[in-house]
Amino acid sequence: MTGNATDTILLAVTGWDPDVWVSEFAKAAPKRKLVLNSTDKDKIRYALVWKQRQGSLAGLPNLDVIFSLGAGVDHIFHDQQIPDVPIVRIVSPDLTMRMSEYVVWQVLDHHRLGMRYRQQQGQRVWHEDRRQPAAHEVNVGILGLGVLGRDAAQKLRALGFRVSGWSRRLQTMEGITTYYGKDGLKDFLKDVDIVVCLLPLTPDTKSILSMSMFAQMKQHGPLGAPTLINAGRGGLQNEPDILAALDRGMLSAVTLDVFNREPLPKDSPLWTHPQVTITPHAAASSSPQALVPEIVAQIESFERGEPLKNIVDRAAQY
Repeated sequence: MTGNATDTILLAVTGWDPDVWVSEFAKAAPKRKLVLNSTDKDKIRYALVWKQRQGSLAGLPNLDVIFSLGAGVDHIFHDQQIPDVPIVRIVSPDLTMRMSEYVVWQVLDHHRLGMRYRQQQGQRVWHEDRRQPAAHEVNVGILGLGVLGRDAAQKLRALGFRVSGWSRRLQTMEGITTYYGKDGLKDFLKDVDIVVCLLPLTPDTKSILSMSMFAQMKQHGPLGAPTLINAGRGGLQNEPDILAALDRGMLSAVTLDVFNREPLPKDSPLWTHPQVTITPHAAASSSPQALVPEIVAQIESFERGEPLKNIVDRAAQY
């Protein structure tokens, strides 16, 4: 490890304005060089990426670390020429809080019949006889108990909801009922009223939000049929199955922040379905002002010989 403050950092992003990242790096690490292309391949020691172009990280002989600029890392693995170096996930208090805010907002909106009241307002209809269950009567299930899922679960528990969580491996949380593995998923689904999906996108989770899952959910809870909120990745959801489940009454409502194609095509029937709430991949946007200092701190600690934090398991792809 021979890093120093003059080593070059590659910013490889698509779909984002790179200027704000460049500006924040100039403030946080003025002695380091940040470039938008890999012309001087042998000088690049670190790569900061978001949906990087295919092959943009290939042929960098001195690359030490790849940093994902978003909470997920599936976008990195779409590139078939990823160098065999550590990949680091972003774990930021700012990002975690933004996601928890989104989850709490949407859970409360469905719990307090927000969609129904907005529809009634549009029709100038006044109904006073709607019973709303108390929070403790409603079980919110979190799919994915990583940093984001655990924080959202704790905040929902503080509001009085019953909260359960599912993960691939066994995890325990005080006050939260946890399940794990394939068998545990079946038990998890039997008792959820609102499902919040915060899973990573991997070969094992692709299209997991599908008819086979919806058929395992209870259909007569305090809110009627269950509600789905997906703020994870678009590839987790089978969108035709979601629409079919809504139309068959297997789901009462859904909130989707992510989609298989983004931006969501204008001809998608999701736009106009009365039981669908759409947000434009805005649940937890990466803030350069919050993330850049943390990345710089990771680089500096790495160069001091300290271990990297939040390294991605390449086999599991998260």
